[in-house]
Amino acid sequence: MINVITIDREYGSGAGNIAEKLGKKLGWKLWDQLLTTEIARIMDCECRAVEEREERRDALHYRLFKAFMRGSFEGTLNAQRMKIADADCIREAAEKIVLEAGREGNCVIVGRGSAYYLRSNPCAFHVFVYAPLEDKVQRLRKLGKSEEEAYLLAQTVDEDRAAYIKQYFEVEWPDRHLYHLMVNSSMGEEVVVEMILDSIGMLQRVGASR
Repeated sequence: MINVITIDREYGSGAGNIAEKLGKKLGWKLWDQLLTTEIARIMDCECRAVEEREERRDALHYRLFKAFMRGSFEGTLNAQRMKIADADCIREAAEKIVLEAGREGNCVIVGRGSAYYLRSNPCAFHVFVYAPLEDKVQRLRKLGKSEEEAYLLAQTVDEDRAAYIKQYFEVEWPDRHLYHLMVNSSMGEEVVVEMILDSIGMLQRVGASR
């Protein structure tokens, strides 16, 4: 029985709203901003520090610095005492939270590698939401971004996510073989919600009849 939905997405595709509507319709817990908040709590840092690093690789200079720190005994001891919201720490915290959420069930989880952490969970249904560039730009403009900023964000955020997934999961993003459903949000958020629910219902009916 499906009791977990993961929503991976292109930036600006409206997947956050879709996940929220799914959660409300099903009466399930939504792990989106709540996931960021819980990561920050575990790491004992501000949410903003997590938001700035989620689903992104650390900058090259920081990765080199961290490699240097790991290369010395003293540096390793110091690194253990330092509370730094870097990509490795955020990823580890996200994995812990997502796996626990997957065990509890009845939840919708947005991004943060959730589809990869739960790919072996038979109760999880994995969705990828995408949209044409112009649709994403228009959606970002409605959120107050300038046209130039919207175009830049629509392109660069997904590049960061692809690099992050490549580094930590060694696959090209999006890994099409992972998802049960890939859907274009330009059809409308309500349509996408119903498509996801219909697909889950059909999958469960077919599974029950076997």
